[in-house]
Amino acid sequence: MSIRIDSHKCIGCGKCREVCPGSLLLATDSGQTDISEPKDCWGCTSCLKECNYNAIQYYLGADMGGRGSTLYTRQEGQLMHWVVTAPNGSEKTITIDTKQANAY
Repeated sequence: MSIRIDSHKCIGCGKCREVCPGSLLLATDSGQTDISEPKDCWGCTSCLKECNYNAIQYYLGADMGGRGSTLYTRQEGQLMHWVVTAPNGSEKTITIDTKQANAY
């Protein structure tokens, strides 16, 4: 499990660095974020949920989207969109109402 940070999209807000439980995300000289050891990523997706600029993508396992698929999130009010991008560029979106996410 690991993440990729797109330096073209990262604005250097630091929100992802604040929530990383493994302290793996570091500020670069330009103020953007980079990951120190991608292999040490726990796959918790905390940073993903904090990034409002789609700068962080999470690599999915072959059983979850196909080899080379990635995941990013996009927040719209109380809706959280989980977007899976396949290697061929196609996207599939799962939308969750965060106010109802834990309703059983």
